[in-house]
Amino acid sequence: MSTIDQQLKQSIAKAIQDAFQVDVAIEDIIIEIPKDKSHGDYATNTAMKFSKVIGNNPRAIAQTLVDTIDTEAANIASMEIAGPGFINFKMQSDSLTRVIRQVIELGDNYGYNDSGKNLKINCEYVSANPTGDLHLGHARGAAWGDATTRLLKMSGYDVTREFYVNDAGNQVDNLARSLYARYANSFGKQIELPEDGYHGPDVKEIAETIAKEYGDAYLEYSDDVHNFFKKEGIRLELEKLKRDLKNFRVEFDVFTSEQSIRDAGLVEKAVETLDTLGYVYEKDGAVWFETTKFGDDKDRVLRKNDGSFTYLVPDIAYHITKLDRGFEKMVDFLGADHHGYIPRLKASIEALGRDADTLEVDIIQMVRLVDNGEEVKMSKRLGNAITLRELCEDVGVDAARYFFVQRALDTHFDFDVNLAKKQTNENPVFYAQYAHARICSILRSSTIDETVDNYDLLTHEKELELLKYIHEFTNVVADAAKNRAPNKMCNYIQKLASLFHSFYGACKVIDNEHPQRSAQRLDLLRACQITLRNALWLIGVEAPEKM
Repeated sequence: MSTIDQQLKQSIAKAIQDAFQVDVAIEDIIIEIPKDKSHGDYATNTAMKFSKVIGNNPRAIAQTLVDTIDTEAANIASMEIAGPGFINFKMQSDSLTRVIRQVIELGDNYGYNDSGKNLKINCEYVSANPTGDLHLGHARGAAWGDATTRLLKMSGYDVTREFYVNDAGNQVDNLARSLYARYANSFGKQIELPEDGYHGPDVKEIAETIAKEYGDAYLEYSDDVHNFFKKEGIRLELEKLKRDLKNFRVEFDVFTSEQSIRDAGLVEKAVETLDTLGYVYEKDGAVWFETTKFGDDKDRVLRKNDGSFTYLVPDIAYHITKLDRGFEKMVDFLGADHHGYIPRLKASIEALGRDADTLEVDIIQMVRLVDNGEEVKMSKRLGNAITLRELCEDVGVDAARYFFVQRALDTHFDFDVNLAKKQTNENPVFYAQYAHARICSILRSSTIDETVDNYDLLTHEKELELLKYIHEFTNVVADAAKNRAPNKMCNYIQKLASLFHSFYGACKVIDNEHPQRSAQRLDLLRACQITLRNALWLIGVEAPEKM
């Protein structure tokens, strides 16, 4: 479906080519909705933006464009030049109202676009160690990653959602020892928890589950017993993580195990590959990777002098598997503590002969939980860090999802628990959901049964504002997907809800004395309701029909 601004951009680009023999990329042309409604429906600064390229003053360029643009093709009613060279467009009325039928016919598919051109993209997020519950940092990454992939899919990208399971290394050995200690304790055997072990209640619960299922079969500690607790611990912790994520409306297409990468010999193979390419050397008994050749501030150790690999090596091997699977773009969502890790990962991609920008890393900044102005650090029930599960139980999944994506990912974020629970318009989630429920209520209560052939009676200022913003939805979806910025969808949702409330306050929708106008307005509300529902779905928030 071609949007109004796309039609305008195409007409402007064609006019520039016809009049000046200059090729301009359509995506470089800016179309805006003027704040001052007397300036028309849409405006562009094209004449000023391209004056140097064209080689003339902006007003002269603007006049030539006004004389050249095909008004019929772009459904333009009139044009005028303003200021130093702005062009203001007044659209034909049916070009605005046409969107109503399009939205109603497309339904859940309204907003789909092909801007991604089927680019094969891998998005990896959450990837929490299977050693405990998901906390606030994981929650922000989960909400943001999931909303981003929804936007990408709606914009025509070929998306794979991936969770990297860190099931190898010291942390899972510590999990195994912690589980064994709790398990042995349940049979009266006094074994202290390891100092660097996991003391959370979830570990105790898993140990009790194992004790009930297997009895005292694993009381005598051995390497086999250790491996049993490691395997069972990872399995049960991962099952718990998946349950909590599913409750948070976050699911994955692929779970990749670090241990499976190690078992397949891919870690050693990664070092061999880099060595063959000439980027590996030995020094002080260790094996080094020359990442400084690719912009890193210092070279990095691959294998320590004790023979063990650093964390970087399995990560390189893992990203090689992504490249082998044919991904044209890889996006990792990583915590703020991984910021220094980015150059060495990108170096490995470049060393393999690929563009370093094949891998992009979005950093997730810290979250603070605030209640009545005070930071909340500890769970009242568990006495440790607050879990995703607890937060959802406290404020609800909708509020948690919305709040985690309403601010840019690279900014520190204070999650206001008190605000998230408010049933007032102060709460942006309530405000948006109430708008949707109110539209549904109006549609349910209507007894108007008129056939609508056109929308010629939709001429009120508030109707036109709402129509123009419904038109914007597909463009916002494409832009938010391209920039991996679901917070832009939150901004859209708030503005759309505000325009609905403003329209409803100014225009009587159900008016039995004017049934045809009422029928047209009801269709406008149907289009608004569908758009708002789709926008909420993109950030993983429900659109209730009643509140």
